[in-house]
Amino acid sequence: MAYRKIEEYDKDITDGLVKGYHSALQLLGEDPEREGLLKTPERLAKAMQFCTQGYNMDPLAILNSAKFHEDISEMIIVKDIELYSLCEHHMLPFFGKAHVAYIPNGWITGLSKIARVVDVFSKRLQVQERLTTQILQAIQDALNPLGVAVVIEASHLCMMMRGVQKQSSVTTTSAFSGEFEKQPTRNEFINLIEADLIRRR
Repeated sequence: MAYRKIEEYDKDITDGLVKGYHSALQLLGEDPEREGLLKTPERLAKAMQFCTQGYNMDPLAILNSAKFHEDISEMIIVKDIELYSLCEHHMLPFFGKAHVAYIPNGWITGLSKIARVVDVFSKRLQVQERLTTQILQAIQDALNPLGVAVVIEASHLCMMMRGVQKQSSVTTTSAFSGEFEKQPTRNEFINLIEADLIRRR
């Protein structure tokens, strides 16, 4: 049986993007009709829809889809969440890891939902500063916890490939609310995300 990959994309959006990317290739001095570029406008159109699918996702609905009542108030951390996003200034990728914590106030959510919320906001045209606060605000709105903490560490291709061309630079952003605005709680969170608690054998 022949390999068949099934993907669904909005036809009108795809057609419009294909025309735009076809013209862009010509403006850049390329021949969009040569063999290697024949399908590039369509591939790029679909890739961009995939990379910006977060506009069609509701982070609150995701968090509420696995919301459970639990009478606990201990810190919950999901760290090293991989993220890939597009800088809205140059539409070049930035990528790294997010560390997210919250202190429940009667409600918890599925651990995977935290990672999905990171994906929702990452899959939009972004700046890292806004991405950090959007993740925090979504968790705050859905769960009304005693506090939320978000730290993101990312490398930006707009700094690595062009402009200052600093390949080793890493940008760190943070946002804190509630109990995490208190220094002891914040310090505990920072210490835990820096610790290698799972020993590698």
